[in-house]
Amino acid sequence: MSDLLSLESIPQLQAEVRALAEQQGAVILAHNYQLPEVQDVADYVGDSLGLSRQGAATDKQVIAFCGVHFMAETASILSPEKRVLIPDLDAGCSLADSITAPDLKAWQEKHPGAVTVMYVNTTAEVKALTDYCVTSSNAAAVVEHIYAERGPDTEILFGPDMFLGAYVEKVTGRKMHVWDGECHVHAGIRPSDIERTRAEHPGADFLIHPECGCSTSVMEYVAAGDVDADGVHMLSTGGMLDYAAEKKGSGATAIMATETGMLHPLRMAAPDVDFVAANEAASCKYMKMITLPKLRDCLRDLTGEVKVAPEIAERARVPIERMVAIG
Repeated sequence: MSDLLSLESIPQLQAEVRALAEQQGAVILAHNYQLPEVQDVADYVGDSLGLSRQGAATDKQVIAFCGVHFMAETASILSPEKRVLIPDLDAGCSLADSITAPDLKAWQEKHPGAVTVMYVNTTAEVKALTDYCVTSSNAAAVVEHIYAERGPDTEILFGPDMFLGAYVEKVTGRKMHVWDGECHVHAGIRPSDIERTRAEHPGADFLIHPECGCSTSVMEYVAAGDVDADGVHMLSTGGMLDYAAEKKGSGATAIMATETGMLHPLRMAAPDVDFVAANEAASCKYMKMITLPKLRDCLRDLTGEVKVAPEIAERARVPIERMVAIG
């Protein structure tokens, strides 16, 4: 719960938000990392790309995106005819900020002919210079597709997440040029934290959500053998919720290696299962900038619009569509 809200004020604010969404013809999308009270008022909760696709599929003409700025940009790219709002325009992303369009251009000039593969956690301007986008869960498959299509010696520029790049290199067995970027939440999860938490909960399953950006370091640790792979499950959002449904009533314990916001929907799905954070410090300060009062004001005043210029959006749509086509 946000420190700014009292327990009594939350239901009233949530009712106000829902009424405003209905009045404005808006759909509310909330990322898994959002505050629990924001997730609970949303029409859809999920990962960034999945939410953008939900926004594109809805007939609502206003999208209130409770996430960070690059996610609202992606929604605008996929729904150029709709009005995309974010409750706090300053909700950025340390990973997306780790590479700029000029950075990428300079990198590409050093490696002419290389294929550029960028995590979906990037700005629209970076996507516009990219050949293929990836999520954490499909990055290896997309890179394998590129090697299959263009040959095993294809030069690949991969960024901006160095952990995800290292993971893909281990899975594919081939080296790429990997950008030296990371999410600030990555710093909250290290092998020693994982080993300690698993030792404190012997026999517990270890769940990694590959679509959550702060899990990429853990994926790389498992692939490198720095973390014991026994009992490790790499699951999508849906897979995690299926896991919770299967374990409901068992009183089991499961350790979660991801941003702590993902614990909320899991605990809602299986209240008796003890979902433990691999590290309680793995919290995204930018995601937590979105609050119920800010969401209410955004819907009431239709402020915080995020619009990608048509020429940028047209180019940025290409790598996203290529990724989706691969699956």
